[in-house]
Amino acid sequence: MVTDAAAVPTTSADRWLRFEGLSNIRDVGGLPLVDGGRTRTGVLLRSESLDHVTPGDVRQLVDGLGLRLILDLRTDREIAEHGETELARAGVETVQFTFIPESGRELPEVGDDVHPMVANYLGYLRDRGPNVVGAVRRLAAADGAALVHCAAGKDRTGTLVAMVLDAVGVEREAVVEDYALSATKIEAMFRRWTSLSGEEMPGPEEIDRHSPRAVAMEQVLATLDERDGGAAGWLQANGLTGDELTALRDRLV
Repeated sequence: MVTDAAAVPTTSADRWLRFEGLSNIRDVGGLPLVDGGRTRTGVLLRSESLDHVTPGDVRQLVDGLGLRLILDLRTDREIAEHGETELARAGVETVQFTFIPESGRELPEVGDDVHPMVANYLGYLRDRGPNVVGAVRRLAAADGAALVHCAAGKDRTGTLVAMVLDAVGVEREAVVEDYALSATKIEAMFRRWTSLSGEEMPGPEEIDRHSPRAVAMEQVLATLDERDGGAAGWLQANGLTGDELTALRDRLV
C-alpha cells in the first residue's frame, strides 16, 4: 500500500521521503525511461543506515509504504557495531549483501583522467560480483516495497541503484542525477551523527569531500557500456538470467 505522500514524483525534490530518524531516503520512482514512461513509485527506496529509525518511522515504512524487504550492503563489522534495527525487530526481512571485503581490499587500476571513486565502485563489482547480482535478484523477486541501504546511502547504495536503473532502461541523465542527489543530504547526515556522538561538526571542506560527484557515476556507467554492453550486460554476464532481468523490469517499470 502506498500513501498519498508517495505519489508519483515529477522532480528530484518530490522523491524525498521525510522521517524522524533518516535524512537521505528517497523513492526511485518517477524517473524517465528511454522508451517513454517512468519508473514505478513505491517499489524501490534507497536510504542511509537504518540505525536511528523511530517507532513512528517504522510504522510509516511498514504500514504506510508497505516495506517488506531490506537489502543491507554494509560489512559484518558495520552491522555488528550497530546491532539489529527496529525494522528487523518489526519483522521486515533483512538480507545482507556486503559490497566490500572485510579486510585486504586492493582497488582496480583506472586511468588518471577518471574520478577517484570510480575505482571504488568498479571494485564492488569485481570483488563482490555475486553479491551485486544476488541483491538485484532479490529485488526482482520481492513482493511489496524494498529498501536498499549502506552507511550513508551514497556509494554502495548509489552503485547498486544506478546498476538497477540503467538495467531497466532509465535515461542515463536521470540515473546519474539520482546518484548525485545524495550530495544535498551529506550535511544533514553529519549533523545527525555528530549530535548523537557528541563529536564536532566537520567543516565545509570535509563535507564536500564526502559528497558524490555526478562525473564518477557517468564514468562507471560509460565503462560498463564499453566493456559489458551496459549494466544489464554486466549483470547477465555475472549470472542474472534473462527471466530475472525481465522480472526486474516488470517490477520497476
